[in-house]
Formats: sequence, C-alpha cells, structure tokens
Amino acid sequence: MPHICQHGHSTNLIGLATACIASPVFNEHPKPLHISGTRESASGLFEQLAEQTSLADCGRIFQDYMCVVFGFETEQRLRNDHLGRRRYRNSYLRLIQDWGLDSNNAQGAVFKGWVESRFGLYPTYHKQHIASFVSRDWITYIEEKMNSRYHNNCIYMQLDLLYEYCQWVIEHFRFPESTHKTLYRGVTTLDDHWIVQGEDKQHKTVRFNSIVSFTDRRSIASEFGAYILEVKVPMVKLVFFNDLLPHHALHGEAEYLVIGGDYRVKVQR
Repeated sequence: MPHICQHGHSTNLIGLATACIASPVFNEHPKPLHISGTRESASGLFEQLAEQTSLADCGRIFQDYMCVVFGFETEQRLRNDHLGRRRYRNSYLRLIQDWGLDSNNAQGAVFKGWVESRFGLYPTYHKQHIASFVSRDWITYIEEKMNSRYHNNCIYMQLDLLYEYCQWVIEHFRFPESTHKTLYRGVTTLDDHWIVQGEDKQHKTVRFNSIVSFTDRRSIASEFGAYILEVKVPMVKLVFFNDLLPHHALHGEAEYLVIGGDYRVKVQR
C-alpha cells in the first residue's frame, strides 16, 4: 500500500507481532523483550557484568568491551588504516551524541532504521511527517539510514548490545521492581503529533515516532514547548537513559531514548 497506515512490517527480531508492541495495550501491560541472539553472542560480557556490585563498574566494563570488540578509539570515531588515512568508524556513542544534536540527521535515520529492523516499527517522522512509501520523505529516510558511512562498523550490532545492556541494568540495578517509568516530552503544538484518539482535552492516544526522546524532569520538558505530554513508558521500551553509562553526551537534559508506538498520554500546560 502506498500510504503508511500500519505500525510496521511483519518481521522483527523480538518475537512478538509489531502491532502488539506498538499498541497501548502492550504499553500498559508489557512483556519482556529481547533482541534475538544478542545476549547469547556476548555471553562473556553479561557473565562479567553479573559479578559487579556497582552500576559504575558495569558501565566501565560495557564501554571497555565495546571499544575492544568494535575497534574504536577513546574518542569513538577515528582510526588510521594501513595507508595512513583517517577512516571514520561509527560508534553507538557517536550516534547518541549526534541524536542529541539533531534527531533528523543521517545518524538519526540510522537509529530509526535500527528500530525498524529489530522491532519492526516504521518511523512516522524524519525531517517531516512521513505518510507514504512513495513520498520523497520516505526515500530520503531510506537513503540516509542505508548510508555506508554509518554501517562500516556493525552499528546495528552495537545498538543491539546497548539495548540489551540497558535492559540488564534495569533488571539488576535501577528499577528491578518497576514495570513503568513516568516520563515527559515538551511539544510546541499537538498538531505536530499523530493523535490516534482523543478522549478529552487532557487524555489522548498519541502515535510517537519509532524512537523518541523523553525526560524524567517536567521542568526540562517545559523548555521545549507549551504542551507537556506525560507518559508511562514500559521499562522494556527504554533503549538508553541518563546515567546508564559513565561517559556520553546527553547528561544535560536527563534524556531517555524510548521505542515508540501508540501511547496513552496526559496533556499538561
């Protein structure tokens, strides 16, 4: 079909139907999600993490592991090849940093492409609303998400490990007894979001982009728009949060990266 009227395609790597993952019912009654084969392929990492007693030690071990396995330097982006030229090596940290600068750049398209590949969800926004598979907006997204510059270092595998590490930390350190986290997102107007259903002025069902940023501080959300969307996000949909790692570029805004879909939200002003 030329128009994007469904949540995503029928294939993913997490073992549940995409429409189920994207639904408000799942968001209110979540089940565990795992990217197939990821923890098994890095069993040594998770065995070592299980021996640690602090989140700081876990973060250090994870970042050292990623640096060694994927071969990027401390600054996570450049290395000399055998000809002496500087060669760009993409990394999950660089992707997080560039997402914080602009979620609609090429790196943002790579992040959205990873969600599409692993969770099956189509993006609803990249530079502007995407409504059709035959639109220039969709083509731009496809071109940018497949740019070979950002796929020269197994970037999807890096993001797989980041997601599974995030879920492991949630289970063992941060929120072991919690199923949801209340988060906030500031928007300038509700017209910029796909409102699936409006129960009343304060309660609505909103279709968020395939991956979307939130904060756990209402005061920060208010800096980004007149409307504040309060959402109870299931823990299994968290990809990244502020103190997950000791070194990253998103500390300032207490940012959370969340898998999208249809969420019931409370609209505040």
